[in-house]
Amino acid sequence: MTKITKEDALRYHTEGRPGKLEVVPTKPHSTQRDLSLAYSPGVAYPCLEINKNFEDIYKYTSKGNLVAVISNGTAVLGLGDIGAGAGKPVMEGKGLLFKIFADIDVFDIEVETKDIDKFVETVKNIAVTFGGINLEDIKAPECFEIEERLKREIKIPLMHDDQHGTAIICSAGIINAIELAGKKLNEAKIVINGAGSAAIACTKLIISLGAKRENIIMLDSKGALRKDRTDLNKYKMEFVTSRDVSTLEDAMKGADIFLGLSQANVVSKKMVRSMAKRPIVFAMANPDPEIPYDEAMSSRDDLIMATGRSDYPNQVNNVLGFPYIFRGALDVRATCINEEMKLAAVYALAKLAKEVVPESVSKAYNVKNLVFGKEYIIPKPLDTRLITTVAPAVAKAAMESGVARRPIKDWNQYKLELSQRLGLDNQLFHSIVIKAKQNPRKIVFAEGNNLKVLRAANEVLHEGIALPVLLGNVEEIKQLIADNHLDLNDTPIFDPHSVVSDEIRKSFAGLIWKKRQRKGVTLEEAYELTYNRNYFGIMMVDTGMADSMISGVTTHYGDVTGPALKLIGPKPNLNHISSMYIVITKKGPLFFADTTVNLDPDVQTLIETTLLAAEEVKKFNIEPVIAMVSYSNFGSVKLSEHTRTLERVRQTVAFLHDNHPDLIVDGEIQMNFALNKELRSQKFPFTRLENRDVNTIIFPSLTAGNIAYKMMYEIGGAEIVGPILMGMKKPIHVVPTECSVREIVNMTTIAVVDAQ
Repeated sequence: MTKITKEDALRYHTEGRPGKLEVVPTKPHSTQRDLSLAYSPGVAYPCLEINKNFEDIYKYTSKGNLVAVISNGTAVLGLGDIGAGAGKPVMEGKGLLFKIFADIDVFDIEVETKDIDKFVETVKNIAVTFGGINLEDIKAPECFEIEERLKREIKIPLMHDDQHGTAIICSAGIINAIELAGKKLNEAKIVINGAGSAAIACTKLIISLGAKRENIIMLDSKGALRKDRTDLNKYKMEFVTSRDVSTLEDAMKGADIFLGLSQANVVSKKMVRSMAKRPIVFAMANPDPEIPYDEAMSSRDDLIMATGRSDYPNQVNNVLGFPYIFRGALDVRATCINEEMKLAAVYALAKLAKEVVPESVSKAYNVKNLVFGKEYIIPKPLDTRLITTVAPAVAKAAMESGVARRPIKDWNQYKLELSQRLGLDNQLFHSIVIKAKQNPRKIVFAEGNNLKVLRAANEVLHEGIALPVLLGNVEEIKQLIADNHLDLNDTPIFDPHSVVSDEIRKSFAGLIWKKRQRKGVTLEEAYELTYNRNYFGIMMVDTGMADSMISGVTTHYGDVTGPALKLIGPKPNLNHISSMYIVITKKGPLFFADTTVNLDPDVQTLIETTLLAAEEVKKFNIEPVIAMVSYSNFGSVKLSEHTRTLERVRQTVAFLHDNHPDLIVDGEIQMNFALNKELRSQKFPFTRLENRDVNTIIFPSLTAGNIAYKMMYEIGGAEIVGPILMGMKKPIHVVPTECSVREIVNMTTIAVVDAQ
């Protein structure tokens, strides 16, 4: 499980703009006319239209794509009743998930009251603003009454995700698990440990799927819910048993299914062994399940298991549900989220897990063959098919159950629109991180005495991304670690100047001398070079002591790439290395090359840069669509003595077309035509780029590439990852001197994938 420190979390929430959400204008606002249209006097016209026909509020405002995440802070995650204000970071986080997974805008609303009447009245009074309401972190049993009353009194989609989100994902997993176990749900004996909002919602939903109430035993912290208990509220009374069972250990004997929605370590190996043949255990307590995964799996070999954790198979994760359920409900303007819509989400998720898994999903989780079975009964959160599977199923159920006010007519077009709502940017880095975590590698940080580097090393270590190795003065680094409360005490530290490193240094000097003795380097000079941390780190990679190196925070770019080229060099059959930046935009990632290495590339360098970039882009499970950009479009500028760079681009394209016909590449083309496929199709329908979205840009010179990516960062608001060095025999990476901790972490993640 990823280790998150207090310092990491507080820094994440405070760096840059505080919090996790912001409001961004969606209309032009740069001129006085724009402002007059946006506000007074122009705004009066849509107001009057809405006054005449209230449904026009969806036409003229953001209501149709706006959800309120509302809480009173009485049951915040595992923190309990910490108050509405203290729960705000969680509500913002929920809003972030809505946006990145389903492109739904969110206002988080924290209501400072525990009074049910006041809370309901507050939500009713503000509901006109929103297209949907997501109730969050409200304690039981109050949450049941609040949801029931609001469902009766407001006519927009509403759901308490703590109840129904967990129930939907859990139920989808149960459908598939019971099938794999060769059993029937209506015959299964079921134990549910926990009697809070999620447990009760899960129980109700699996009953609607076919489970028999008389076959269910529910337990709370005091034991089984029995008819003879006098301390049960009306919600628990629905699930009392007449069987002579008091303890969890008794209940587990002969059970087919165990659902844990309680606390860690309440189930033993003995209890799991006492269950029926081919049992199903969903231990969903977070962060630690009711029984550790390894312990449960070692107790018997016929067990099917799920947890709430991402580091084990079959994660019950609410993010598989709520973004797409609300997406479907909003898109048909449903008046509620009813049982039919929830069941539609359940069946859609269960069915998706049985379908052939795209290679991109398997690669994202570093699994060669992800197929339906004991270790894959629930779809993965990074499966991009979720939005086009669950949202349409929910929308269709809303229409068929009569609660949709704007039915969808063209389902193919709707699925296309859903796909276009989300760029690949979030999925891109999620998948890279997951791939890195599957096989972390040793990454040597040459500037180990820099605080930014240490923070990044701390993060990648505890995220499970990489195994850091630090270079620098040992005492100085340890003091920095202690002063900043970092957890790096077991991380290897090498000081190139230390006597302890002398034997390693002698070995490195001999190897350097062997490599460079015919380049004018003496043995004494080679020995002196080993005191340089970049040379020392590069030799660690070259000799296998580390798998990759990160440097550049306190040194010039050439001070890293120069030694790397001399000591490691390009891959066989390459004359040059090159570099690439990932430019993450709202429309998806763009790959820019070359941006930092080759000042004035000749034709061979451009060819190699293009082929290296294509190879690198494929590592991210993306098909490269490459534009060779210039100031001319397909011969619109005549060649002359002043068009040397243009001539090189044309020769490069001709070579690639002749020798790499399967590569999607064309040019020379101006940047606007490269990025605007509609404009390109009108003017140049003959291009091999056809009607595709270009994702890879090859620049004719270092000047152009460097200017372009920095403009995208400063003016375009894009996130920049890189530069990624391409073409080295072994991975050496350089970060910019002005980089942030996040950028070092991103580069380290890429370095790990390269090393893999």
